[in-house]
Amino acid sequence: MNRTPMKFSWRSFALALAALSVPLFASSHREAPITALDQKADITDWYAFVDPNHPDHVVLILNVDPFLEPSNGPNYFPFDPGILYEMKIDNNQDGVPDVTFQFRFKTTIQMPGVFTGFVGNLAGIPPITALTGPGSQGLNLSQTYTVTMVTQYQTTDLAMGQTLYAVPTNVGPRTMPNYQALRQQGVYSLPNGVSVFAGTVADPFFVDLGAAFDSLNFRQSAGGGVLTATVDADDKNNYAPNTLAGFNVNSIVLEVPITMLTVDGQTHPASDKRAVIGSYGTTSRKKVSVLAEEGSVGYSEGSWAQVQRLGNPLINELIIGTGSKDRFSMDDPINDGQFASFFLDPLLAQIFSSIGIPVPAAPRTDLLPLVQYMAPICPGCTAADGGPVADLLRLNTGVPPTPFATQKRLGFLAGDLDGFPDGRRLNDDVIDIAARAVGGILADATKYATPIGDGVNTPTTQPVTVFPYVAPAYSGRDSVHLGPGQPGCANLPGGICTDN
Repeated sequence: MNRTPMKFSWRSFALALAALSVPLFASSHREAPITALDQKADITDWYAFVDPNHPDHVVLILNVDPFLEPSNGPNYFPFDPGILYEMKIDNNQDGVPDVTFQFRFKTTIQMPGVFTGFVGNLAGIPPITALTGPGSQGLNLSQTYTVTMVTQYQTTDLAMGQTLYAVPTNVGPRTMPNYQALRQQGVYSLPNGVSVFAGTVADPFFVDLGAAFDSLNFRQSAGGGVLTATVDADDKNNYAPNTLAGFNVNSIVLEVPITMLTVDGQTHPASDKRAVIGSYGTTSRKKVSVLAEEGSVGYSEGSWAQVQRLGNPLINELIIGTGSKDRFSMDDPINDGQFASFFLDPLLAQIFSSIGIPVPAAPRTDLLPLVQYMAPICPGCTAADGGPVADLLRLNTGVPPTPFATQKRLGFLAGDLDGFPDGRRLNDDVIDIAARAVGGILADATKYATPIGDGVNTPTTQPVTVFPYVAPAYSGRDSVHLGPGQPGCANLPGGICTDN
């Protein structure tokens, strides 16, 4: 693959973007106007991958509520009891969910007279327990939750009556003297091979948002938007600051046997279309809510109204125009045919072409595997199996998972076939992959091989290699953010991330 840097002006690109009001590509943190006003319902990221530790299981991760500052008390970041959180699976190529996992949360204040949601064992204040055992001191505000599996045949409480507690943020060592032990108490093994976790974690996403939102003003230390061969080949180090370093996010992690997701309840080889599922996450609120006199929600009624959905981050980030994002967020994948013009002739690709990056001509049929069931993600699918245009994160559960230590950040593009866009793992560099897909790499990996990237190649805090895989929350007392002029870029002079 040719990785010679292209000679073109990113300033010209920025001016073209401004003239056409094109949304920048970046993390799915507040990417739609509606979620900029309802942060608790904002889905930051959606992941689905076959578990390398248990190849007969799939891990689903729904992250919500972006940019959680670890020190921001006194009540920190509970899940919203007014939101229905859902993970949805299509297993018969029709774009309609066949299996849905629902999560609802309930908040309890243990000691209403205490001034903060979490407080250590200070003089005169006894230990407060919600989760019991090591590390549980300091929990005044506690949250329990339910996890329910819904199919056309039945509704099942996957916890079978067990009380599940969400793990709070890491306030600090005095309030939570053994946070690791506390977190472990929130990892639940449920009947039938199901595991679940909900809580505040270190945000696993990685991107130079500051440079992206400054009209694509990428750091020259990383190639100014087109990576050098050295930077592009490095999966372990960052060459630009990771904006998400030091921020937390709320995460729901569910691991289930593949047989709970497939159309016939069986596992299948990668060549069989029945091995492929489509997935996405949603948040919804009741259509009617009434505030009580004291300002709390008195009651909610009526049906649920979807606020946000996220499947394939490429579609959300790089394809849908800002003026259509709210409609896209609140609609269902089965109706995505209305957005087909965005898929088949992306405006961002036109701008790439205008500044010298070679891209395929429209209609962009090379992007159809991202919105339909077809090869290469579904090699067993025929033309009749493609289904409607629908934004789903498609995952071939028959592709053997790559061990954590040898996963490639560019996933499918680097020959790591169980990586994004075949599902999505925590270390997949979706920013670089998605930008290159728009550039045409899925059409011809030699002709359309411009190595577009931001230079942020890996999470600042690495995911763990056992369930729930997301890293523990940053400490409110002791964490810091890493940005320009600070450590975080190991291969640059002094390990300092430059600001140019």
